[in-house]
Amino acid sequence: MAKDKDKAAPAPANVPTFTEAFHPSKDRWDFVGKNKLWVGISVTLVSLTFLMVPINWKLRGAPLNWGIDFRGGTEMRVELAREVEPGPLRDAVESSGYHGADVVAFGGEGKKAYLVRLPQVTTLSPEKAKGLEKALGTVAGKALKRFTFKEGSDKVDLKFDGDLPETELAAAIKGAGVETLLVRKFGRAEDHAFEITLSGVEKGVTDAIKAKLGADIISQVPSVETVGAKAGKQLRDDGLRSLLYAILLIMVYIAVRFDFRYGPGTVIALLHDALITVLAYELTYREFSLTTLAAILTIIGYSMNDTIVVFDRIRENAARARDKKFEVTVNESINETMSRTVLTSLTVFISAAAMWFFGKGVIADFGFAMTVGTVIGTYSSIFIASPALIWLHNKMAASQAARRPGGGKAPPKRAAAQV
Repeated sequence: MAKDKDKAAPAPANVPTFTEAFHPSKDRWDFVGKNKLWVGISVTLVSLTFLMVPINWKLRGAPLNWGIDFRGGTEMRVELAREVEPGPLRDAVESSGYHGADVVAFGGEGKKAYLVRLPQVTTLSPEKAKGLEKALGTVAGKALKRFTFKEGSDKVDLKFDGDLPETELAAAIKGAGVETLLVRKFGRAEDHAFEITLSGVEKGVTDAIKAKLGADIISQVPSVETVGAKAGKQLRDDGLRSLLYAILLIMVYIAVRFDFRYGPGTVIALLHDALITVLAYELTYREFSLTTLAAILTIIGYSMNDTIVVFDRIRENAARARDKKFEVTVNESINETMSRTVLTSLTVFISAAAMWFFGKGVIADFGFAMTVGTVIGTYSSIFIASPALIWLHNKMAASQAARRPGGGKAPPKRAAAQV
């Protein structure tokens, strides 16, 4: 008896892929039907962004917690030999004459490492500048003709009525209690002009901390960063301009890639993402720096990419199914691209959240902005850009219908010719 042939293995069960499990049908979720809800949420959040400006100005002194990059000043990282509470450390800093100090614990090193932020760049305050000008009224028989110092600057320009050795001028400045890094002649010899480079605030701050908390309290000062007030303002203005230029270039790209119906929705979504990311900084009052601005520009690019993927599918489906209502086509297109949107956004979100939670300094700041921006950017691509597209499409369709003969009614069909 011949052996029976092995029976064929049963076909594997039809296990759905992630994409199929996520949206087994192209109209599983009705995104378009709740447009008013999504738009209402966004309008509320954007309105809150503008409302927080006067609130923060009154309660905190500024609409955003501008970083050293934008407001100018000095930022020092101070590592201590033992744990110290922020209050006594702040009092020690302000006892040196530098008021408005911001003292915060740095990273996860407890109360042994602090960031000390000061609005001052140099040891010369406006009051000390007046005293220095008076002390330099006459140096080695030469009278002072001009004294120029701008608050927040680290330079002093002097002019005398005769030649003066640099060493004697440096000694006179030191005698007035002002520390300098460099004293040098400036310009033509007959001008008798000098440029004084002032020393930073770090020496005065560290001396004051040692005087109040002990000579051995400071372990080291790993970093000191200074930005003048004028440079900070220029950085802030240049950063805002770069943001506007980016949006304008994106508008040009959208105008070439799509038509008028699609462009405004993309731009609205980009502005929406930038404003709500700023709202997160207004509410948390985290430091807003050049790193934050770079993150916002990254968010804008990411959001535009996600929006274009959705719009591409809408355009393809609208061309194939001209008999369907445009709202139905949009809803189907969003559902069809949903798995791609979720997978991409989730990957970016996990990476950004890891930078935020486990990073330090500028890495954590960038991660926080990207975490917020990824969520908002994904939301706007679906719930803000698409409703704007539908509204513009319907407006244009109504306008075209109104221009037709007969007040927008479709022309009657011709009867078949009689033979």
